[in-house]
Amino acid sequence: MFFVDTMAEVGKFMDSGGMVLWAIVVLLFVMWTLLFERMWYLKSVVSQDVQYALDAWEERSERKSKRARQIREKLISEVSVKIDENIMMIKTLVALAPLFGLLGTVTGMIVVFDVMAFTGGGDAKAMAGGVSQATVPTMSGMVAALSGVFGITYVERAAEREKHLLEDHLTMDH
Repeated sequence: MFFVDTMAEVGKFMDSGGMVLWAIVVLLFVMWTLLFERMWYLKSVVSQDVQYALDAWEERSERKSKRARQIREKLISEVSVKIDENIMMIKTLVALAPLFGLLGTVTGMIVVFDVMAFTGGGDAKAMAGGVSQATVPTMSGMVAALSGVFGITYVERAAEREKHLLEDHLTMDH
């Protein structure tokens, strides 16, 4: 019973926001899927990539020449590319979320103006649907962007920490 009532309320909310709200939901789903993938990578798989780089570095007999420094930079760069994968896509989706909300505002206001043109502006109840269609996507776009900002901040900090740890472990001591 609770699930059915919840789904009915979600359906009413989605209807009040118009088609742009569905686009925000898809954007939010893709953004958080990528964020969770990065979190999973940084918690589990990155250690294997770092270990591979450390093993390759430890196999070297000398680590002080210019060539050794270049190989060190190459190893760090290869792991860094893997660590930073999809981060720019996530940042782009975070930036797009409020723009989708703004698109919802514009489309909702167009509905309001259509109602005003048709009724002469005297039907407040008819305009309320357009106002709802203007405000709900705006709010949803902002909430999506804020949640993405928190997620990407966490992922970027973890990624930077992993890169710095790798640089610290690839010593040029012998």
